[in-house]
Amino acid sequence: MKTHLFFFFFASLSLWANAQDVPVKWATQETFFEELAGKDLPDFKGLTIKKIPFSKSELKDQIVLINFWFEKCPPCIAEMPELNKLVNQYKAKGVRFIAITYDSPKAAKKFQKQNGYKYEIVSLSMDEIRKLNINHGFPSNILIGKDGKILYATANISFADDMPEFKAKSILLEEKLKAEIAKTGK
Repeated sequence: MKTHLFFFFFASLSLWANAQDVPVKWATQETFFEELAGKDLPDFKGLTIKKIPFSKSELKDQIVLINFWFEKCPPCIAEMPELNKLVNQYKAKGVRFIAITYDSPKAAKKFQKQNGYKYEIVSLSMDEIRKLNINHGFPSNILIGKDGKILYATANISFADDMPEFKAKSILLEEKLKAEIAKTGK
């Protein structure tokens, strides 16, 4: 009996010691976004602000930057001038800019008209957005390559010097966007 307890004790100690060598990866917004890279953009169906059906299939073979937002989200609204600058810089290079919201098409259309948001807006239900499982809070920004795979994901977009935590990630997103555009020769 003592031999069995002794063996059990050392086996347990060995397992515990090995477990301590494995680094712990905490589930955070950043780790969530990192794990999206390389995955396919999930299927979705929604309505444009003109109440026209819209689905993932309409993004086939395109570079797409998707912004998850909603009308009453202060950080979402704060980043919109930066997002509009990206539209100005890259739309002519074949990049498609889609904004996904759970606001109704009517409310989103009114918001866009009042605020000059340049993204194409698609309304999905909150449940449909949850099922996509690619945004981790609002705002979220997801860069999709021409092959339909997620290249990069991040929360807020800001190139401002007073927001260094967002600036570094925004620069990385833009570098990945430029690299994907370069593959197309535009």
